[in-house]
Amino acid sequence: MKSQPPQRIKTISQFHELRNLPQPEHPLISIVDYSLIQPNENYNSFIQNFYSISLKRTTNAKILYGQQQYDFDAGVLFFLAPNQLFSVQHNSTATPQHTGWLLLIHPDFLWGTSLASIIKKYVFFDYAVNEALFLSEKEEETLNSIIRHIRHEYHANLDQFSQNIIISHLETLLNYSERFYQRQFLTRKISNHQVLDQLDQLLQKYFEGDAIVQKGLPTVQYVAEQLNISASYLGSLLKSLTGMHTQQHIHEKLVEKAKEKLSASSLSISEIAYELGFEHPQSFSKLFKNKTHLTPQEFRQSFHHR
Repeated sequence: MKSQPPQRIKTISQFHELRNLPQPEHPLISIVDYSLIQPNENYNSFIQNFYSISLKRTTNAKILYGQQQYDFDAGVLFFLAPNQLFSVQHNSTATPQHTGWLLLIHPDFLWGTSLASIIKKYVFFDYAVNEALFLSEKEEETLNSIIRHIRHEYHANLDQFSQNIIISHLETLLNYSERFYQRQFLTRKISNHQVLDQLDQLLQKYFEGDAIVQKGLPTVQYVAEQLNISASYLGSLLKSLTGMHTQQHIHEKLVEKAKEKLSASSLSISEIAYELGFEHPQSFSKLFKNKTHLTPQEFRQSFHHR
């Protein structure tokens, strides 16, 4: 059976129509009770032109991300930015049961507000669906309280203050979400440190093999794909655990291998630069000095004079 292309949902009103919901009271923002959403049998893949923030508990359905399935039987929070693709696979023997809420925000609602210029700093909008935020009961109630405030303002008579008040609540919700993600990075230490070990092994193998000469330095995107993690989530995780982003880890491993070659071989600086994937020795020397405060030649001389 030929798979259908994803359904493009351009407006919040169109989303309501596809899910058999009453039309939203405001065309640019809506809070939806998940228990009222009806599945659309014609499509199971979607691309939306607006942001969505979802606190959802689901039975009898799996969320797909790439080749992975993710189970949302427990309550989790996840975020989608405009133009992200997501898919839902239903269990054919049972109808999915949803509880929770879905907050839809069109980018136009943010125009002229403080949030318009800073929303992209909330990198969890770029996390994969399977990197959702697991909430404690206390954290869940904190976010539910904010949603109640937004809903109250949303249902009230909209006036000149309404947009700024709602934007303020949205910023509070996003800031709490950022805090809770930091908590998750710390509390899931075992699985997170496994990622650290996998990253170290991946870089070690890459720098010792032919890939470094053939392809140059590994990119952040390449590393994330090999670890089956979104680049944004990997960067946030590493920053939380080690204080360094992914690119810095790549550079640290590079400098480590460079020190080995400078101290234990008679290769020239140019030859070492080439073996480490640099087209120009000057670029290698600049990066090495930036990280060690010594040129490669100065490091080699200092090592041999010890």
